[in-house]
Amino acid sequence: MAPRNKPKVPSPSSTFHQDLTLNPTPRSLSVVESIYSQSQYSESSDSTAASSIDDTHSVRSLRPGVYVPTVTFFHPETEDLDLDTITKHAVRLAKAGVAGLTTQGSNGEAVHLTHQERKLVTKTTRNALDNAGFHGLPIIVGCGSQSTRETIELCREAMTSGGDYALVLPPSYYKAMYKPESLVEFFEEVADGSPIPILIYNYPGAVNGLDMDSDVITALAKHTNIVGCKLTCGNTGKLGRIASSVDAATPSEVGSGFMCMGGSADFTLQTLVVGGSGIIGGLGNIAPRACVKIIDLYKAGKMDEAKRMQAIVARGDWAAISGGIVGTKSALETHYGYGGFARKPLPRPNKQESVKYAAGFKELVDLEKSLS
Repeated sequence: MAPRNKPKVPSPSSTFHQDLTLNPTPRSLSVVESIYSQSQYSESSDSTAASSIDDTHSVRSLRPGVYVPTVTFFHPETEDLDLDTITKHAVRLAKAGVAGLTTQGSNGEAVHLTHQERKLVTKTTRNALDNAGFHGLPIIVGCGSQSTRETIELCREAMTSGGDYALVLPPSYYKAMYKPESLVEFFEEVADGSPIPILIYNYPGAVNGLDMDSDVITALAKHTNIVGCKLTCGNTGKLGRIASSVDAATPSEVGSGFMCMGGSADFTLQTLVVGGSGIIGGLGNIAPRACVKIIDLYKAGKMDEAKRMQAIVARGDWAAISGGIVGTKSALETHYGYGGFARKPLPRPNKQESVKYAAGFKELVDLEKSLS
């Protein structure tokens, strides 16, 4: 991926970090590589050996548009990975015109997977895309963990499994013990140690309420290995400030190349209006064409049509938000004939709940099928 032009950006606010000095270029990987030369991180374990890492690994370019955090499918009887359905689903999304896929996100039940399963899901997704002729479609891989060490490990495993970028949540388990600079140092060190570029993932609901502000994200954007952000906080004001400060890529302008992404389909149009790059939204599992169509209408200047379609998508996204991954999988099963169930301890919906989930998505699915 070509280096981005780095805009001048303000320093982070003192409320988060005082006297912050960011290192804009990656440091040597020698310290990180020494970690992975230890015996407990050999290829025979769930981790990737340092000798297998190619730090010159080239990645597929990100472009503004819709990225779908894919669902991970399991066999209902055993809860083993259903690789055939993972393959089928990835190709369905690619054919719908999305800009890329994301594995190991919240919709992918990353917290329910072992390291080996994470790698297998990403590898299966990459193979599915390549075999279907979508060689250039990038894969972003969720690599969040509670320690800097394991996060870098996940980034390296993502690369060797076919991932192009890493999506990284801030750690939060020991939130009360962090110093103001702890999270900034975390993202700097992960960006330095990761062999693939990273995107910052701001999702307060998943990290004990931790909400990174626009000043901090804008400052971290100066790091050459931090190439984007996903804001599931839903704060379009924050998104607009970041997009403006970093000269984010948009559907009509290349800008600096930094990807400033909304984190939910229910504010796709709002993201574009304030200068964002697109969305990484779970609703794309249900209705990828509808999500893509909003961006196409916006690019064509057809705002009235875009607003009407955004309203339908927003109603459908409320069904996804309300039902979570349980509801999304249930709706996939009802409307598309595949989906299955989430891993335990997540519950399996009863008949009444399945009917409710199906009804919540019906308007959107009807729209999606009309676009096929």
